[in-house]
Amino acid sequence: MSEQQPVRRVTQRGLWFDEFEEGVLYEHRPGRTVTEADNVLFTTLTMNTQALHLDAAWSAQQPGFGGQRLINSMFTLSTLVGLSVAQLTQGTLVANLGFSEIAFPHPVLAGDTLYAETLCVGKRESKSRPGEGVVNLRHVARNQDGVVVAVAQRATLVRTAPADESGADA
Repeated sequence: MSEQQPVRRVTQRGLWFDEFEEGVLYEHRPGRTVTEADNVLFTTLTMNTQALHLDAAWSAQQPGFGGQRLINSMFTLSTLVGLSVAQLTQGTLVANLGFSEIAFPHPVLAGDTLYAETLCVGKRESKSRPGEGVVNLRHVARNQDGVVVAVAQRATLVRTAPADESGADA
């Protein structure tokens, strides 16, 4: 490449409001393997003293989960959303407007790998904020075996593409 020729630059970002498509399923990769250290750090940072997350001896005596400590479900939710950021909302999100229909149908244990996918279930231009739109997302996390471990509906406020943005990465 000659020195006179400008280099085309591509900066990773999320999708502008205009680029979201209803009915499209976005798969987020790579996955994230959860460790015991993740669980203990998150649980203690958030002041959650639930023994199911912190006390191995106590957990070993409890029925139902093979005597293992459970990964904090709020860590699972945060990781689920976090896995979607680079692909969907990095630099384009204005705000999270709310979460609903959150469920954890299967426990997450240390050593599980989480994979996420997001379905765009609806979008509309904002009535009160020109240049922005509301995008409704359904996030799903699965473990390494494909078992659904978390589901969440999320409403987001996302910027529309700038006037000089032609849809190509700038």
